[in-house]
Amino acid sequence: MSAGRQPQEPDLLSALVDERTRAGAPLAARMRPGSLDDVVGQAALLGPDGFLRAAIAEDRVPSMVLYGPPGTGKTTLARVIAESTAAEFEHTSAVSATLADVRAVMVRARDRLAAGRRTVLFLDEIHRFNKAQQDALLPAVEDGLLTLIGATTENPYYEINSALISRLRVLVLQSLGQDDVATLLDRAIAAPHGLADRVRLPAAARNAIVARAGGDARAALNLLEAAAAGLPDGGEVTPEVVRTASGGRAIVYDRDGDAHYDTISAYIKSLRGSDPDAAIYYLAAMLAGGEDPKYIARRLIVAASEDVGNADPAALTVAVAAARAVEFVGLPEARINLAQATTYVAVAPKSNASYRAIEAAIERVEREGSRRPPLALRDSSRPNAAHLGHGEGYHYPHDAPDAVLDESLLPEGMEGERFYHPTGRGPEGTLAERLRRIRGDQHDEDAGPF
Repeated sequence: MSAGRQPQEPDLLSALVDERTRAGAPLAARMRPGSLDDVVGQAALLGPDGFLRAAIAEDRVPSMVLYGPPGTGKTTLARVIAESTAAEFEHTSAVSATLADVRAVMVRARDRLAAGRRTVLFLDEIHRFNKAQQDALLPAVEDGLLTLIGATTENPYYEINSALISRLRVLVLQSLGQDDVATLLDRAIAAPHGLADRVRLPAAARNAIVARAGGDARAALNLLEAAAAGLPDGGEVTPEVVRTASGGRAIVYDRDGDAHYDTISAYIKSLRGSDPDAAIYYLAAMLAGGEDPKYIARRLIVAASEDVGNADPAALTVAVAAARAVEFVGLPEARINLAQATTYVAVAPKSNASYRAIEAAIERVEREGSRRPPLALRDSSRPNAAHLGHGEGYHYPHDAPDAVLDESLLPEGMEGERFYHPTGRGPEGTLAERLRRIRGDQHDEDAGPF
């Protein structure tokens, strides 16, 4: 394979077809790099000390999964690897490929290998393959019959079965930086197979495209092409033209993919971290990306109890009210209700004491099983329950001073156990002080003044 491709007789008809196909292809396809040095971004993999650059140079490219957001160069890298290693490149998509298609690729790969030629199979959206299809790839990967390069925008450790993923090297591709996207746009303006002086792209318009692309090279080039489409030769792309060409939207969000999970995670952590500006930003990203507002409202309700809790009990009321408003009002107006609840929960004092209490109690029950309540607390209303001693010795709390019993109501053997440790933050500080008196504790180490 290191000897490179064998020269072939030129096929004039094929060359003409290829040339005309490329000429009519979208700008992003025409600007696809032909060599490793032309690839922009992914310095961690392709830089001087990058794993992938070294693997190609040493002709030891393993089967792998390229995992990253759209427009980060997964298809480009697969093609460059095939070209750089003189392998035959087969490209198929898991959306349309069948098990028979996979087996046909293996037959062709075996024939090529017999002739001294290797095969790179690029399988786009590999996570769409079912278990049987993924299992069919195992022998070819394990025996080195072909080099499999899968591409996915989904977490491969969740979407690819364990047998196959254990035989693949997972390479994570990052969204392109703003400078990288700007470089691609400049190339497209200057390249003969790009726009080649068709239009002018001043810095303000270029920055507008970069901002709207969100690190997606394909989106940036598609937007540039759309902006240039309505201009005469020599015309100037302006920020207003860019805005019109983009439909006014600059959104990188997939409500069914990793962007969904990453953004809702950032939203929840911003609520927990008391950063209302970040929380509002992620809320806007989700709403603009088409996220179900009911899903957002449910997460708000959870956060109000998990992270605010009794430090501000009103947070739960506000979150539930916002969820009801979403049902009654709907979008777009419900975005205001969600924004109100988001900012309230974010700024509210925080306590996870209730969350820690239930987690500790569940862990105890799962570890040793649930213990029977004391006889005094058991139901005495059923026939013959009294004969079993149910309810015997029960003390009515309202007959006691302050309606508080001076006894433990936990199961026998658990007296004195503590699951709830309130903080001293917000209204929970008052609860903490009252609980100290109820328990007779002189000091609760988890309760503080703030």
